[in-house]
Amino acid sequence: MLLRRMAEKKENRAMTIGIDCRFAATQSGLGRYTRELVTELLKRKDDVKYVLFVNDDADWVPKSAKNFSLSTFHSAHYSLSEQLKFPGLIRRSKIDLLFSPHFNVPLLCPVPFVATIHDLILHRYPNQASGFKQKAYRAVMGRTVKKAKALIAVSRFTADEVVKAYGKDVKKKITVIHEAASPEFIRKSAAACTPVLKKYDLRKPFFLYVGNAKEHKNVQMLIDAYASLGTTATELVLVADGKETDSLRLCDGARLLRGVPTADLSCLYYFAVAFVTASLYEGFGFPVVEAQASGCPVIVTNAGSLPEIAPEGSRIIEPTVEDIADALRDPPEPPDMEKMRTWENVATESFTVLSKCLTQ
Repeated sequence: MLLRRMAEKKENRAMTIGIDCRFAATQSGLGRYTRELVTELLKRKDDVKYVLFVNDDADWVPKSAKNFSLSTFHSAHYSLSEQLKFPGLIRRSKIDLLFSPHFNVPLLCPVPFVATIHDLILHRYPNQASGFKQKAYRAVMGRTVKKAKALIAVSRFTADEVVKAYGKDVKKKITVIHEAASPEFIRKSAAACTPVLKKYDLRKPFFLYVGNAKEHKNVQMLIDAYASLGTTATELVLVADGKETDSLRLCDGARLLRGVPTADLSCLYYFAVAFVTASLYEGFGFPVVEAQASGCPVIVTNAGSLPEIAPEGSRIIEPTVEDIADALRDPPEPPDMEKMRTWENVATESFTVLSKCLTQ
């Protein structure tokens, strides 16, 4: 009787999906994923309503969208306050399904949920995470994987990582949905981008690295490989932030640029001889698709998801000084920009997963 009343209730109103958008105001990869995907979901004409759980800053939400409401929640991510307060807010919102664009779902989530898994980086490279943080991460990740109605993995590599860590039974609930480059990275003209060269005083050709300098990014090996070339005719530009950059040992011709805005970054891709990374682990790798969108040749290691997402014609190498240096001496041709995924594609595929969970 109860199940029948619930079914009748669902038939008489639009279903409601809650989305944890608290990362959206940040400049992190999670922030970009959340902003781009949610923006495209709100553009669709699906018969659903959305509740967006946000911090104070929700300027990114498209003004034209009408099928949503905002619910403000201030508890910090990965905090005890989040675990205690977020479930009550979810319950009061009367949503039918929660979509978390990351693994951090409250342990006592009161509704069915779908979560996106971007990587299992702390399983393999804890970097400087404390022992407590690592244990908390594993507890929340394990609970999310076990209890999720469905999981989205941003690459086949990440999906396989989840299965290896949590068992073959998890495989049936995972859908692989590759991410896309933001529209800002669509190739620009030389005239539009030339002022950026002057802004950063870039007078020579340059290789480009974009990312942070955490352990798994292997940035020092990239610098050492560049230094082994024995020439500064082409420079190495590192666009990176974070405390880990302070310990990098730069060489002649290697330059570190911090705080580069997206508009400038897209122009750096435009002029770069090639984008290059020596990374040892990537769940996806936004800079690879950004480089493709900008028409920039791509050099990646054969690690993690990089061979999976690298555009056709990319140079795929071993993460060694010798292989990286060899690729810098003979960079690949520009990629085919006609085969680019869009965030509209990502939203369509993601909504298919969400809608299936609503009707099960």
